[in-house]
Amino acid sequence: MTDPLYRTDAHARSTPATIVAVTAEGGLVAEPALFYPQGGGQPGDSGWLDWEGGTIPLATTIKAEDGASVMLPAEPTPLPPVGAPVTLRLDWDRRHSHMRVHTALHLLSVVIPLPVTGGQISAGKGRLDFDMPEAPQDIPALETALNALISRDLPVTTDWITDAELEANPGLVKTMSVKPPTGQGRVRLVRIGSADAQVDLQPCGGTHVARTAEIGRVAIGKIEKKGRQNRRVSLTLED
Repeated sequence: MTDPLYRTDAHARSTPATIVAVTAEGGLVAEPALFYPQGGGQPGDSGWLDWEGGTIPLATTIKAEDGASVMLPAEPTPLPPVGAPVTLRLDWDRRHSHMRVHTALHLLSVVIPLPVTGGQISAGKGRLDFDMPEAPQDIPALETALNALISRDLPVTTDWITDAELEANPGLVKTMSVKPPTGQGRVRLVRIGSADAQVDLQPCGGTHVARTAEIGRVAIGKIEKKGRQNRRVSLTLED
């Protein structure tokens, strides 16, 4: 399989593609893969597939055992056969909202430099759980610091390192509960900022904005206690 389009060009909204597999459960696999499959706290993409038999609404996308993106139709319908040319169209507003939230959560882990114990992304909002014995008292200060990072319009880029390089640099991994996938020989890193202006670098397979200003302004909600040392910090997009 070629590198998925959601990874090489997260801003691509549609693409011509070819059906390469139809699963026993009625899922569709196409190349190139435009739709992000659920994983890492980020929902699978939804949208539409156009072919000579009509338009198929796609409810979500999941990851197959071999890593392929499997698009799931919203309802039972005739499916295009293997080899059929199709056009894939994202529900762009939903995907872009996920991208903005996901990148904002990376910056939240900069403003709160503590180990991350979990996280979740949805359209317009997201949260991170931190290993945080005591909740910070000044939430407005955290919100101001987070929006200041966003407004710097820092570039968001990706790099790749080997499994061995990641093992030699465990500090790159911020999440305690979910470890980056290894065994493929390489791990994808998401970098925010560059050179002396770099503010974050961590393994991540999700979709992100191209520059932080694309996130827009965010608001931090109340900090919830979720265990003896676990605190949940939620944020929402304000526009």
